[in-house]
Amino acid sequence: MLTAGSQPDKPRVIRVASFSRSRGRWSLPALIVLVALVGGAVIWLRQGDDPPPVSTRDAVIDVPEGPGSDRTVQIDTTLYLPERTPAPAVLLPHGFGGSKASVSAQATELAQRGFVVLTYSARGFGRSTGQIALNSVDHEVRDAQKLLDWLATREEVRTDAPGDPRVGVTGGSYGGALALSLAGVDQRVDTIAPVITYNDLSQALLPNAATTATVDGTTPSPGAFASDGVFKRSWAGIFFSAGLSGGDAASPGQEAPEPGQDDDAQALDNAAAAATAPRQPGGDQGGDRPAGPVNGACGRFQADVCAAYTEVATTGKASERTLALLRRSSPSELTSRITQPTLLVQGEQDTLFGLDQADANARQIAANGAKVKVIWYAGGHDGGTPGPELRGQIADWLAFHLDNRGADPGTGFEYSVTGAFRSSGAPSLRTVVAPGYPGLPGGSTTTERRDVALSGREQVVVNPAGGNPAAVSSLPGLGAALSRSSSLASRLSLDLPGQSAVFSSEAMTSQLLLSGSSTVRLRVAAVPGQPVPADGAVLFVKLYDADSNGVRTLPGSAVAPVRVADLPADGTPVEVTVTLPGAVRPVESDHRLELVVSTTDQAYANAQEPAAYRISLASPELRVPVVGGVNSTSGVPTGALWGIAVVLAVCAAAAVIGWFRRRLNADVDPELTGVPLVIKGLTKSYPGGLTAVKDLSFTVGHGQVLGLLGPNGAGKTTTLRMLMGLIQPTEGEIRVFGHRVGPGAPVLSRIGSFVEGSGFLPHLSGIANLHLYWAATGRPVEQAHFDEALEIAGLGDAVHRKVRTYSQGMRQRLAIAQAMLGLPDLLVLDEPTNGLDPPQIHQMREVLRRYAAAGRTVLVSSHLLAEVEQTCSHVVVMHKGTLVAAGEVEEIATGGGEASFRVDRPEEAASVLRGLSGVHNVHVDGEQVHASLNGTPRAEALQALVSAGVAVDQAGPRRRLEDAFLELVGDAGGSR
Repeated sequence: MLTAGSQPDKPRVIRVASFSRSRGRWSLPALIVLVALVGGAVIWLRQGDDPPPVSTRDAVIDVPEGPGSDRTVQIDTTLYLPERTPAPAVLLPHGFGGSKASVSAQATELAQRGFVVLTYSARGFGRSTGQIALNSVDHEVRDAQKLLDWLATREEVRTDAPGDPRVGVTGGSYGGALALSLAGVDQRVDTIAPVITYNDLSQALLPNAATTATVDGTTPSPGAFASDGVFKRSWAGIFFSAGLSGGDAASPGQEAPEPGQDDDAQALDNAAAAATAPRQPGGDQGGDRPAGPVNGACGRFQADVCAAYTEVATTGKASERTLALLRRSSPSELTSRITQPTLLVQGEQDTLFGLDQADANARQIAANGAKVKVIWYAGGHDGGTPGPELRGQIADWLAFHLDNRGADPGTGFEYSVTGAFRSSGAPSLRTVVAPGYPGLPGGSTTTERRDVALSGREQVVVNPAGGNPAAVSSLPGLGAALSRSSSLASRLSLDLPGQSAVFSSEAMTSQLLLSGSSTVRLRVAAVPGQPVPADGAVLFVKLYDADSNGVRTLPGSAVAPVRVADLPADGTPVEVTVTLPGAVRPVESDHRLELVVSTTDQAYANAQEPAAYRISLASPELRVPVVGGVNSTSGVPTGALWGIAVVLAVCAAAAVIGWFRRRLNADVDPELTGVPLVIKGLTKSYPGGLTAVKDLSFTVGHGQVLGLLGPNGAGKTTTLRMLMGLIQPTEGEIRVFGHRVGPGAPVLSRIGSFVEGSGFLPHLSGIANLHLYWAATGRPVEQAHFDEALEIAGLGDAVHRKVRTYSQGMRQRLAIAQAMLGLPDLLVLDEPTNGLDPPQIHQMREVLRRYAAAGRTVLVSSHLLAEVEQTCSHVVVMHKGTLVAAGEVEEIATGGGEASFRVDRPEEAASVLRGLSGVHNVHVDGEQVHASLNGTPRAEALQALVSAGVAVDQAGPRRRLEDAFLELVGDAGGSR
């Protein structure tokens, strides 16, 4: 925030002492040049405009409770509006356990990219009513269709046809599945970009490797039925708890690493802090307390969903009814109908929804002839949400397919590779780009299967009674805090002696880039004489990367659960093909691959009966997929090299820049030195074709209190920021007392301002903050006029309290007092009455009038029309970045020709006025009659009333700035 600074006629003298060194002396000119070069570089590199402003609209939309129901569910929504509309829309559902608040940051980013974004709390979450049906077509998906209907009625949304909005859908996890299902049932959806989501919920929560397709599109030999899948107990429990409490327990939380981000240790600290921090209402945790009744022990779940979870959680197995419910809630039931361009983003650190889920979605959608692009990134439910670069790619996909903006993203396959750690502690992260996804027809040409020989004798493993103690491979829900460090991941994984068989390869002679799902054939046999569980043997298979010191890393903490049914009790072995979870890992030279087969895993429902099995290799070959491609990023710090090059270029040009800015600061128009403010042809445009201010011109004279009016998005704050030199205009100029305004212009010292909030030291008192600020200006204390400023603040004894104890209104008053220190010639205030109570607003009104009456000038930006009408002498009205009207308040308010008459017989007077030629909009308000004279002289209307025998007590213009404002900006003003 800029306020009064040092006066230009009283420059401060800065004395710089020379620095002696053992081999010479820094000269004063050399030191000045050095400071100028460094300062110029910093200013140049930090200079930039803030993103375009975004406005929001909240609404509650009623949807049917279910098919054929006459009851409704209330869906809580927020609409994010860009500067320019109409625009394509994006529907942005949230993850399980969250609410519309969970996706507010991403919604703002997309709106800044030019989209109208609709977020909402799904039924059963946040403040929306209803019960959770797990993305049921008859419930959550129909809700989303109703939201599309609503979007089609909004004038801010571009439409393809009546009732058909131009819309894309993106979302993570639960929201990503909604995007897929909605695209399958509603062709109005034009493109989708689901993130870290599932294809078949029955396979995701009860996986069985024998029925899961591999990443290259091949399918292993048939094995156990899906109903024999191994229950993913920990993740399912987290899901159910999130539905009970409203907590966003299944959210990845932090951002996943990207090339050029902070070091891994810092990321781990942030993740650990996020994982252990107490949950607060609101924010990204979706903490709106659920509305409506809770269904006892089932929380907000529908009864059938609750019963399904109870069954699986207590028995470890799913009945056909439960499997049917999970499939009905899965995109796999609808992917055969999806023909829209689809971007699938899946995480490499995800023990909830692995890469196989995206693979199934890709194959099923591509089979319809749809355009499909797949991206694997270094995150997921255990590793973080997409970072800024990946979110930018998602926005680029939506921009191209909704608005034909930018280059075609194509259908190439991209995956992230996290390599060895550098000495700085930061992981080397690169992106590999392949021509196509290997799981699709034609994409397999990029995949190479390499056989890695494993060795190891037959080993006996024991399943303990009750499945306890159990091996540890991951900590669902906390993996994001731990999985991004190889050292922590190695300590996290724990295989118990006697419960696991280990098979190893020889040390690698060169790097092997594992990228996908490996396969191996095992031989499993019961130990003769030992009991064989009726449900078959449950085993957990995982593939480690072991370095030369024996430190093991489990890529993605991924495990393949296998249930081997009908195991002969006589010890006859059964061969099974195990498809390991998809993973990306560069296995360095001198490293070995270790295949571990365990009988337990704490994240799953383990077999309860004690048993013993003989495990051996049916084939020594471990088939490892390698997807060829081209590195688009590397671990080399190219960003730093470019940064050095830029700094050197800036240093070389610093003298020229300084000279140019001095010329701008010295640019004075002698004819305008007595005019406080002149704005001429002012334009501010942003990349992407957004124009916040366009060809704005007006002049402010001495003694005026000018109100800058306009609806949200009109460009008021952007204009003030250009006036204060905070951002550069694209075209035009601003002159204050004849001096052209630019960053660092000396004339800014004659302006006191309060723009975009205050910044105070919270541990100091209000008066201490004011004294500290004034001391920084270098001006004498007697010129500060503290008494006048404190009178405006009206804080009383609170001015001696620490600022951290202040309310928002108290901070607002202190900021206004700071702006008025030194009684500047031009005072600029942005929404000065926010947080003030009526007596303080009245006091502020009187102070501003007295301030201007002393010959100074005040510029006030406000949306309170009544305050502007009572406080300001002049007004400038803006709409969509352009000037609508400018002049005296009375002139603007009465410009429409509306007049008021106080009479004894209002109805008769109204009848007389309606009979006059040209008069319209006549209405009665108590003893007053208002009419738009439309050019008819007021005297003529008055004579007509008197002639008709109506007694007129008072006649005059109807001074209502609100009416004039609405007439100037139109109804659209309220929606921007």
